[in-house]
Amino acid sequence: MKVVAVIPCLNEENYIGEVVNIALNHVNAIIVVDDGSADATAHVARKAGAEVISHSAKQGAGAATRTGFQAALKAGAHIVVTLDGDGQHNPDEIPALLAPILDGKADLVIGSRFIEPATNMPLYRKFGIDVITWLYNFGTNVNISDAQSGFRAHSRRLLETIHITRNDFSFSIEVLVKARKKKLIIAEVPVSCLYHAQGSTINPVDHGLSIAWSTAKLRFMTELFDRSKKVKLK
Repeated sequence: MKVVAVIPCLNEENYIGEVVNIALNHVNAIIVVDDGSADATAHVARKAGAEVISHSAKQGAGAATRTGFQAALKAGAHIVVTLDGDGQHNPDEIPALLAPILDGKADLVIGSRFIEPATNMPLYRKFGIDVITWLYNFGTNVNISDAQSGFRAHSRRLLETIHITRNDFSFSIEVLVKARKKKLIIAEVPVSCLYHAQGSTINPVDHGLSIAWSTAKLRFMTELFDRSKKVKLK
């Protein structure tokens, strides 16, 4: 099994080197997608041993992940792991994400921060994630605990079945909605997560509302609206 890690990055020169160094202990190759960084992210990642693909300008987390997935599939990956380049995720937990796919028990494995909470996540961020996760789970029998974790493992079968169209952070929900619609098996394993003191530059309220709205729209168009059409046809 060839395992490739895909790490979308934007201005992460302070952390990406260590992330790559540790992750290389658990994967066969690493693809860092530099999404138009203004710092030395690409140089540091390449020096640490990653293949680097650079966007000439910022396109968004979804676009960067899509670029990474395409490159990983082209490179012959059987499993693709995604993790953040800012050190929030612990690369030494990658084997836990791989296990359900290697055992043939899952197509998508989410590293959940809430099964065995081991994170210093701010409460306002936890609240926003809980709302988004509820919107994803509502009215279905395929429920998860962390719809916004970017620490995931994807089987080749999943990546050849579903395709990311969203360029922003809502791509993470798009993957989950499409995976459930295709009846692919989704599993979760507990992971830790470390939030740095300086935090994200993204406004958490605007970000949370945007993802929540995207989740509602994706569910309506992909699952609920499609289900209602089938009922009417019958």
